[in-house]
Amino acid sequence: MSDSVTEQPVKQLTNKRILLGITGGIAAYKAAELVRRFQDQGAEVRVVMTHAATEFITPLTMQALSGFPVHLDILDTETESVMGHIELARWADLLIVAPASADFIARYCGGHGNDLLTTICLAAECHIAIVPAMNQAMWSNEQTQINIEYLQQSKVHLFGPDEGQQACGEVGLGRLLEVDQIVSSTVAIFPTEKLLGKKVVITAGPTREAIDPVRYITNHSSGKQGYALAEAAVDAGAEVVLVSGPSTLSPPDRVRTIDVISASDMFSAVMSEIDDCDIFIGVAAVADFRPVSSAKHKIKKDGAPSNQSISIELVENPDIIASVASRKNKPFTVGFAAETENLLDNARIKLKKKNLDMIVANDVSDTSIGFNSEDNASTILMSDEQISLPKTSKRNVSGKIIDVIVEKVKSSQEKP
Repeated sequence: MSDSVTEQPVKQLTNKRILLGITGGIAAYKAAELVRRFQDQGAEVRVVMTHAATEFITPLTMQALSGFPVHLDILDTETESVMGHIELARWADLLIVAPASADFIARYCGGHGNDLLTTICLAAECHIAIVPAMNQAMWSNEQTQINIEYLQQSKVHLFGPDEGQQACGEVGLGRLLEVDQIVSSTVAIFPTEKLLGKKVVITAGPTREAIDPVRYITNHSSGKQGYALAEAAVDAGAEVVLVSGPSTLSPPDRVRTIDVISASDMFSAVMSEIDDCDIFIGVAAVADFRPVSSAKHKIKKDGAPSNQSISIELVENPDIIASVASRKNKPFTVGFAAETENLLDNARIKLKKKNLDMIVANDVSDTSIGFNSEDNASTILMSDEQISLPKTSKRNVSGKIIDVIVEKVKSSQEKP
């Protein structure tokens, strides 16, 4: 990674999706700051409000801060087809209700689903956090305490409340936790991310090298392994940039995807992202050669005999991964070797010749683990180590590759 003048703070909620529920109470105004603080930590935030909450802070304010429309009603004809309560529940990594009124807590504990927020709570399979805020007498009420005991025995995360001066002028338990405490408690819900604060650039898929406007040279790469690695890197907390050649796959969630066509396009895209890159993984099956020139119009047979021959002069494409690995302050660089014979020997040659930190060798002659397959079996090679990964899904293989990368990056940083 290149030197930087100022060390940027790690965003501890990178890639996380937070659904913020706001209920009626004077503390609702603090939800505005909470949205900003979650965003500062790298989270994407969307907001659900009860109708009582809109009496204290406007949906327009929360929409302006979050950047997304605020959800208010179970049956919203404008949004239900795009993201209804089920979709919202599935979207979130965390549903946090702050402030949570005594009324909402009672309805939640009773399993009610009579408004959008309680319905989402019933449908949610993600983490749920409740942050109470109410008058001290309401907090100490026997029924409220029964409800709180129920929450404490459930899988719900309960944050607070705090003690102190309240809006009504009374003093006691029931205040909403300070925003800093809510954010730190939220961060603690999620396990420490292995690649938090790291930028990972991954290339995937084939490239197409034009012969004429109709024809091109390409290969059988589907992009499945590269896309799976991008998802695994996101799960590990990284900021991920995927530079993808033509593929029929949907762009991975929470990944910034740059679509390219040719090897030259891919080279330019990679070079534009590499300066602040920590880890580069070259999975793409980049064409080694391209036609010297591409015909402006479709090449015709022009009535010639069917056995005519045609010659296409080729020139070598830029070597993307070698260019990355030759940089003065190079990122940790991982290559892939797709071979049909002498797998490990050819991979070791590529590892040394291109100055890679690691290479993943794949036998693409085996159709069960080759191009377009759902599974893979790989061997990870480093200068002093070899690790075999048995046949499993490309998603599982990707997770194991990321784990090895994390271990090696960590050990390299610990060296004096």
